[in-house]
Amino acid sequence: MNHHRTPLSPLDYIPAGIACARDYEQLAQKFIPADILAYISGGSGHDITLRNNEQAFHHWAITPRIMANLDNANTGLELFGNRFRHPLFLAPVAYQTLMHPQGELDTAYAAASTDTCMLASTLSSVTLEQIAERDHFKHWFQLYFQPRQEDTEALIKRAIAARYQAIVVTLDAAIQAPSIRAVRAGFKWSDAVIAANLIHQPPAACAKDSAGLSPIFQSYRRNAPTQQQLQQLIDDSPLPVIIKGVMHPQDALQLKASGAAGIIVSNHGGRTLDGAPASLPVLPLVRAAVGDDFPVLFDSGIRSGSDIFKAIALGADAVLTGRLQLYALSVAGALGVAHMIKLLREELELCMAMSGCANLADIRVTELHKV
Repeated sequence: MNHHRTPLSPLDYIPAGIACARDYEQLAQKFIPADILAYISGGSGHDITLRNNEQAFHHWAITPRIMANLDNANTGLELFGNRFRHPLFLAPVAYQTLMHPQGELDTAYAAASTDTCMLASTLSSVTLEQIAERDHFKHWFQLYFQPRQEDTEALIKRAIAARYQAIVVTLDAAIQAPSIRAVRAGFKWSDAVIAANLIHQPPAACAKDSAGLSPIFQSYRRNAPTQQQLQQLIDDSPLPVIIKGVMHPQDALQLKASGAAGIIVSNHGGRTLDGAPASLPVLPLVRAAVGDDFPVLFDSGIRSGSDIFKAIALGADAVLTGRLQLYALSVAGALGVAHMIKLLREELELCMAMSGCANLADIRVTELHKV
């Protein structure tokens, strides 16, 4: 790897000067090697969608209200039969030992200590069982369908045995490539980076050239599940099946009709198709299509508590944050992630207090102003 500097070791304390959750993004530049940082912070292509994800929040304003009754104010919610203390979840992010030696183990510890739902990635650096042992709060397992059906089924059985409470199927990332930013920074996968959940799988057979299909098309066919495979999982799973990567109202309606327990509006943080719409303007369209009672979560672009507020006001039941947890992890491990969650929750609560919202239901009926 072509590192332009020597990164610092993670701290065992919260550094001075952290005033808001997003401060971890700037500070992380001192702790993550330049090529890895380019890969993490970049999106796809020229980062058009990545930038639009964040800028979309700037087009909405929250109106202050006065003399609200906040005697019983809280941020709790119920999803899939479980009670959560707040609507901020940790998105599934792969290979977290790139940021910190303890990787997902520290993230899981932070999640447990802050009553935060963590989504553990199929491509985590440690096994799903190790994450479940560290995280004593609620946790969900994010599933990438594997080329061999038996390997997919084995992952699901392991998640059930480890007492995960939901299966989150990512459908929008059958093909991914590093951003141009990461390529120019010299990012390459190291042999030391492994997907701990998959190391016992036999090597996938090389696909034969099919009717002259390009390697890109072949990769998509190999990694994207069929409708039949997805329907079988939804029908057979004893756990709620949530679909991540929904960006079109018709897809949302189809998934609702198929029996999916919920969906996550997401463009994968701008890491798949560069030029795709920002996730935020899609959110109210999806909510209108599926109705008020169907669970809809959101990610892509969350950087502050006001972002969380705006996403809920536009139709989300809860939100996921990905990059911020990595930045905080790189700086101060579990302590950093827990502190980042605390800051985001406080920022959300401040928005609620100043806008007269005593609970998340109040946020859902709040009218934002387009600016």
